Amino acid sequence: MIKRRLSISGEDNSILDFNPYCCCSCFSVHALTTKTLTLLFLIPLPRDLIMIDEILKVLEKYSSSSEIKFMDIRMESIEYTELTIENGKVENLENNGERGVGVRVLINGWGFASTNDLTKIEEIVKTAIKMAKVSRISTSVYTRDPIEDNVEVKQGIKLKDIDLEEKVKLGVEVNNMLKRENIKTRKFSYSDIIVKKLYLSSEGSIIESTVPRVYLSISSVAKFSGKMQTYWKSFGGTGGWEIVEKIDFEHWANFVSKKAVSLLSARSPPSGEMQVIMDPELAGVFIHEALGHASEADAVKQEESILAGMLGKRIAVEELTVVDDPTLPGKFGSYIYDDEGIPGKRVEIIRDGVLVNYLNDRETSSLLNLEPNGHGRAQSYSHVPLVRMSNTYIEPGDWRFEEILDEVKFGVYMIGDKGGQVDVASGNFMFAAKEGYLVENGEIKGHLRDVALSGNILSALREIKAIGNDLKIEFPGFCGKGQWVPVDDGGPHVLTKAIVGGLE
Repeated sequence: MIKRRLSISGEDNSILDFNPYCCCSCFSVHALTTKTLTLLFLIPLPRDLIMIDEILKVLEKYSSSSEIKFMDIRMESIEYTELTIENGKVENLENNGERGVGVRVLINGWGFASTNDLTKIEEIVKTAIKMAKVSRISTSVYTRDPIEDNVEVKQGIKLKDIDLEEKVKLGVEVNNMLKRENIKTRKFSYSDIIVKKLYLSSEGSIIESTVPRVYLSISSVAKFSGKMQTYWKSFGGTGGWEIVEKIDFEHWANFVSKKAVSLLSARSPPSGEMQVIMDPELAGVFIHEALGHASEADAVKQEESILAGMLGKRIAVEELTVVDDPTLPGKFGSYIYDDEGIPGKRVEIIRDGVLVNYLNDRETSSLLNLEPNGHGRAQSYSHVPLVRMSNTYIEPGDWRFEEILDEVKFGVYMIGDKGGQVDVASGNFMFAAKEGYLVENGEIKGHLRDVALSGNILSALREIKAIGNDLKIEFPGFCGKGQWVPVDDGGPHVLTKAIVGGLE
């Protein structure tokens, strides 16, 4: 056992233990306490066990059967770091790795199986075939000419070149920057991940891809006289440590804590239907949640979406165009190929107010007779791909923010996303903002807390009066739909009409 002391700011915070003799096929670091961390490197699998040729032999052996309509194998290897620092203490530090493979087979319906033991690939292929034979849900799948490619998202500064000490040191420094009077809880969260994927299909596709991602967030909780308010800011993208180096942490730490304290004295919002200005973050979440999920073709196919049967119909004002684009460089939701070996494509969901596309995967593009657009995504090798968004946003318009303000006689300017819910079948939604401001006769007035808006997506899209020229797509997060996948969203400032109320 080799031991190494990790020193941060002159203090001994942890002991790293290295064990070179474990027989498992992954490696990990776990925080046992805020003072002691155990680093356990486990021997990786021999390279000859994960050669493409070996997997190809298994694929060719079984997919040649006439009863198999389609088959694909996804192998995935990940390495990641997670770090959480709260009030100056390391609460969590994890450096983990995992490898595994998932097999999907279509006979009458789908069969799927996965394992983290790469010596059992043939075994899980047999399991997936058995499941596909007994599946009672008949379906079809889009097939295409084979693709052979090896792609990688480049890192300006490689994540592996930044050691744990530097990441923890940064976290402690940023956490201290959040200090302010009445701030009771300060949190810094960091994660990075390098995902290497190998995709093989019965069509003959062989696609290797490497995508590194970084995600950070800082938050402050302010308390005074029995009141409590929280504010936070998130950052992220595809790439390397250069993503971190571009962040002005001092500015954002001051911004976040100042906002949390200011909200303690903010007023409750007015209630009723009124004009609402959504900032770029809230506009992005609004379009992701209320429209994006309704445009996913699996919901459309099952007639669980308000947008079912509406292709080619006008559903919004002519000035509105909504896009989902996984090809945007550096964004958190970006990828080159989806998890079904289809190139990710820029998709206009709404063009000039008309619904022109659904997001789809191999299955839904076949069933709905749509051009495939590469939106079949899976959380990991052990999950089946589903129709998912990537980077979803509202295209900019011509309005300056000052011009939008001038349009508001009485309303609310809502900033940021604090969560919400949407019923994609009815289109009804409710979103809470991080903060708001009263707007009267074009002027921003008092600070508002716990402000929410609700309405119906189609009504809100038709009530849009102005779309700003200040597009921002810089609000990374993780979208849940039974599985978590990285996404980004955004837009410009948008003026519409909705029902406003408080959360109390």
